[in-house]
Amino acid sequence: MTDQPIQVAALYRFTPFDDPAALREPLLAACEGAGIRGTILLAREGINGTIAGTPDGIAAVLDRIRALPGCEPLDVKYSAASEMPFNRMKVRLKREIVTMGEPDIDPAASVGRYVDPGDWNALIADPDTIVIDTRNDYEVAAGTFRGAIDPQTASFRDFPEWFREHRDDLLSGGKRVAMFCTGGIRCEKSTSFLRSQGVEDVFHLKGGILRYLETVPEGESAWDGDCFVFDERVSVTHGLAPGDQVLCRACRRPVGSEACRDPAYVEGVSCPACIDERSDAQRARYAERQRQEALAKKRGAAHVGARLASSG
Repeated sequence: MTDQPIQVAALYRFTPFDDPAALREPLLAACEGAGIRGTILLAREGINGTIAGTPDGIAAVLDRIRALPGCEPLDVKYSAASEMPFNRMKVRLKREIVTMGEPDIDPAASVGRYVDPGDWNALIADPDTIVIDTRNDYEVAAGTFRGAIDPQTASFRDFPEWFREHRDDLLSGGKRVAMFCTGGIRCEKSTSFLRSQGVEDVFHLKGGILRYLETVPEGESAWDGDCFVFDERVSVTHGLAPGDQVLCRACRRPVGSEACRDPAYVEGVSCPACIDERSDAQRARYAERQRQEALAKKRGAAHVGARLASSG
């Protein structure tokens, strides 16, 4: 890295790739050549990822991605980091760039209506609008929009079943649906799914929570808490400033300041959410991993066993 600031770019584009495997190695080489770290997912339905590096390096990689078939209008959201938030660069092949498990859904063909962040507050304040947070339960626990419905799903794959089960109650009275997620990609699929289920009056927050927090002043915000992000920053808040969450290395869930004071929280080993989900043997392994990471950090090196949650 140079003395340039670290820029973080969250990107995605739904577009058909005939042979995503053929794109992997050239894209990985371009990222590594530009000193970029992070994760990029490739699938037949498109590209998704978060990368970090110098602004020049990020610009070079984004130019490379925009040259891919159908990727010129790539959706990108920028933020900054005080330290490199990733340990390595990965380009992975996946069945889906965000896993929903509904093979007939095509966000490139049909999605809900986009709502700019400046218009979002008025939409969700309307009593004829139901607001659904499409993220996972641990993300919602870190922060969400006031009045939003939490499906309490452990995985985005669970969202279709949740909606089918609650559809009649949700849509009673002919209410419109407004949905949101971190950066917009899950909403592309969730609104496409609702349209496939015959729901026409469906909206989603353009650019996701990240663009809302970046552009809407805190004094006018309808957001409470932090927004979980899938890198070493863990969470961000208004103005995309660093949030108060830390990452439990055992379960990859965010841990707030109050939970950090709980006896169940042991750095790198456990937190209140996972203390009953892991065995003593697992916690012993986590403790050894934490010790090795601390030693590596003291030497100024990245521990090769470090892992983060992957965005979905």
